[in-house]
Amino acid sequence: MADKTDSNGSAMQVDVKLVRELAKMLDDTNLTEIEVEDGDRRIRVARKPAAQAATYAAPAAAPVAAPAPAAAPAAIEAAPAGNAAGTVKSPMVGTAYLTPEPDAPNFVKVGDSVKAGQTLLIVEAMKVMNPITAPTAGTVQAILIENGQPVEYDQPLIVVG
Repeated sequence: MADKTDSNGSAMQVDVKLVRELAKMLDDTNLTEIEVEDGDRRIRVARKPAAQAATYAAPAAAPVAAPAPAAAPAAIEAAPAGNAAGTVKSPMVGTAYLTPEPDAPNFVKVGDSVKAGQTLLIVEAMKVMNPITAPTAGTVQAILIENGQPVEYDQPLIVVG
């Protein structure tokens, strides 16, 4: 135990081993905060959630990746993304995946013919994989996102025409 001085100037006993155990418990359970109380002694261990850090880091990376593909902006200009008939938008905030598994090929690529109800991609939200399907039959005109990219609610993902 380590001695610390509390706000009243009296010595307070801190059980470092208990604090470390609580911190490990946070990691093991993906919690952001844990508090234990024993009589008049209370220990609270907290950390910022990892999802916040990823959310802040992702927008900085997106502008760097966006200018690279020259074909995608041309497709977007030909059919105004977001407003074009057949634009498939994200129904939730999450991470978009163009493949069913890390080493698998994409569900669809530009130029593919799709049927109504066919899976185009998945959006992971709260560790649940949500299939995003084609609203109508048609041809994939543009894929507006990258694999593994964070997406916002109502963000255009794919254009099917």
